[in-house]
Amino acid sequence: MTAEFLLRLLERVHGHLGWLAVVALIHPALLLRNPKRRAPLAILLTALAVTAAGALGAWIYPDYRVLVKPLIFQDAPAVGWWFERKEHLAVGAISLTWIGALAHLGQPRCPPEQRPALARIAHRASLIALLLAAAVAAIGTAVASYRSF
Repeated sequence: MTAEFLLRLLERVHGHLGWLAVVALIHPALLLRNPKRRAPLAILLTALAVTAAGALGAWIYPDYRVLVKPLIFQDAPAVGWWFERKEHLAVGAISLTWIGALAHLGQPRCPPEQRPALARIAHRASLIALLLAAAVAAIGTAVASYRSF
């Protein structure tokens, strides 16, 4: 197994995990519309899925930056800039996923009068994370269609 083959494989796994994370984020975005609904395991597993997709992307990024990114910017700078946006949106999606998860998981530990506010934060953060993750996955697919390892 060559290094290039491994990078190509990890890149594809990262892309598939990204789309699976988008699908997983649909669950909390819908489930948490009801502020009284409790689903700590589902929320935690979703956050772990989103984090795993991001962590794999961060792991392959140094090689991507050296081997692929310069060629994209050389041939199609607009595609390269879309990839740059994707990175920032991904950080936002991961952050908001965890904000939503922590707000949801923290509700039972806070005073009852604060729980509705945390429920709103959990739902809104999950919904925005879903939208950002969908944009990240779509942009990532478009960039990978243009050039990959």
